[in-house]
Amino acid sequence: MSRPFYVTTPIYYVNDAPHIGHAYTTVVADAMSRWHRLVGDEVFFLTGTDEHGLKVAQAAEANGVSPQEWTDRTSSRFTAAWRQLDIAEDDFIRTTEARHHTTVQRFLGAIYDRGDIELGTYEGPYCVACEDYYTEAQLVDGNCPLHLRPVTSMKEENYFFKLSRYEDRLLEWYERHPDAVRPATKRNEALGFIRSGLDDISITRTSLRWGVPVPWNTDHVFYVWYDALVNYVTAIGYGVDDDRFRRWWPAVHHLIGKEILRFHCVWWPAMCMAAGIEPPASVFVHGWLLVGGEKMSKTRLNQIAPSDLIADVGVDGYRYHFLRDVPLGADGDFSHEGMVARYNADLANNLGNLLSRVTAVVAKKCDGIAPAPPADSPLAALASAVVVEVTDAWERFAPHEALEATWRLIHAANAHLEHHEPWKADPGPGVDAVLGTAIEVLRIVALLATPAMPAACAELWTRLGLAGTPEHQRLPAATVWGGYPGGLPISRGAPLFPRIQAG
Repeated sequence: MSRPFYVTTPIYYVNDAPHIGHAYTTVVADAMSRWHRLVGDEVFFLTGTDEHGLKVAQAAEANGVSPQEWTDRTSSRFTAAWRQLDIAEDDFIRTTEARHHTTVQRFLGAIYDRGDIELGTYEGPYCVACEDYYTEAQLVDGNCPLHLRPVTSMKEENYFFKLSRYEDRLLEWYERHPDAVRPATKRNEALGFIRSGLDDISITRTSLRWGVPVPWNTDHVFYVWYDALVNYVTAIGYGVDDDRFRRWWPAVHHLIGKEILRFHCVWWPAMCMAAGIEPPASVFVHGWLLVGGEKMSKTRLNQIAPSDLIADVGVDGYRYHFLRDVPLGADGDFSHEGMVARYNADLANNLGNLLSRVTAVVAKKCDGIAPAPPADSPLAALASAVVVEVTDAWERFAPHEALEATWRLIHAANAHLEHHEPWKADPGPGVDAVLGTAIEVLRIVALLATPAMPAACAELWTRLGLAGTPEHQRLPAATVWGGYPGGLPISRGAPLFPRIQAG
């Protein structure tokens, strides 16, 4: 039975070009959406750009253009990067779109009408880089705790969301939905923040015009975070298409970095409650991609563009590395040497080598026509067990475990070839059985690995003589042992993953 699977990335702030940290979240979301399509779910994958706020206005002014011109230019960098990385989102939302302005005003208007937004005055520290307010106690030596740069003292009339009224309701909601925030350490972090006491939060500005106007007082614009969070309901028809909205909400899976946990795991659920809708069903919080042990940032000059790495390992090598090497939920320390080592070990030496050897031996011993797999193959049981493991891992948002299990099957097929050495044997049933086993493993691997490496798996599928693409198959039925029909011509071609010389 088809299930709705709605997955989102954060919408990325347009004050700079995309780097591998942005790409990490987006590749994971893309791979998750591809897996759920493979198993027959109804999928909606949303990403986009966050285009309002003081940082954007300042960047536009510094570059001598209007904020809209600046956001048009910078947002296009993200769409170009996602095309290069084979990202297949269903919707790319921009917060400067008219549809989003309308939804923000309706959504926050509903909270205002319920009496949970009130006028007041904000005074205190503000970090422009974060677009966030802090208390004096949260500062580190008087600086922003995240960017470690001086904060600005702010005082202005604002509208406040009465977050303090939702402390008990949030705790009750977390009690009823223990898996709403994962991993458990991040759930506990959110609970700790709530239990420490919630203050009302400023949601509008009067010193800035670059934002969504507040409908009941046009001297104010909505503060960027509260505008941005609403994008998740804009894209699925909140206030416009009730049937569509009910189809996708609240069965949403937000994928976020740990630096925005407070916004998504405290403020956003409370805002949903205040607007009269259910909070999101799932928030998965991942760690940071570190470079030399440090978080990427413009001030540290350690940002890396995805295109810099794709030039070395290709699109699928790039996608595979970040899905395989960084357990989702933990920090990962990136190094170019580690990426090349993983590429050579897993892709060139294992998967690529298996395909090259099998196609070469089929050409020599079977006149290029592939044999069918034997039903009693010693790898049939392992393949079945791997499919179960892979399915469970993708369902748990653990792509690194899914790929690790998939490669265990590849290792077993290579070992099976080494043991039987079909290249040394005379053509016949014995050689056919060994080669048929290896080909069937390659077919199943093409299915299991396609969320991570869609283009390479499609090429693998074609070289096995199969029609269509792996993405058009349906799991688990397509992974049952014996699916390869035999009698198909196999293509050799260039190495699927040419080995990279280190250094």
